[in-house]
Amino acid sequence: MSDAASRIVDTVRAFAGDALRDLWVFDRHGYEHLYLREDVADAIDSVDVAKFIDNERFGYVTRDTYEALYYAEYGYTVRGFDEFEQFRTFVGDHPVGLLAGFDRGPAGRDFATLNDQLQEVAEDVDLTTFVTATESLD
Repeated sequence: MSDAASRIVDTVRAFAGDALRDLWVFDRHGYEHLYLREDVADAIDSVDVAKFIDNERFGYVTRDTYEALYYAEYGYTVRGFDEFEQFRTFVGDHPVGLLAGFDRGPAGRDFATLNDQLQEVAEDVDLTTFVTATESLD
C-alpha cells in the first residue's frame, strides 16, 4: 500500500474504528478499494461495483455545479441507507474521489471533521498514485 493510501486508510479508521465498512478511491477513469471489511466483501459479491463507482463519478459534475451556484464551497456528501451511511468527498488539485461506508450508529458522526482531515492528508501526500487506478471501467 502506498504512503498516500496508508495515510487515507489510517485517517478514516481513526475516525470510524470498526464501523468502517469499505473505502474506495476513484478518478474519472478507474477505481480501487483501499479497505474492504470481510462481511461487506461478501455482501457486495453480487453487486456490479464498477457501475456503483461509476455512479459516484457524477459527483464531479455535482461538485462543479454546487461551486458555480452557491456562495460556499462544496465539501462532501453523506447518504443514509437502512444498514449503513456513505460518505463521499474529493481531494487534491486534480480531484480524486474518496467513498467510504460506515455502519450506522446510535449517534451521528462529524463528517465535516473527517472531510477536513482528509483534505489535510491530501495536501501532504502524492495523490498521483491514484490517477491510474487499478480497476478500469472501459
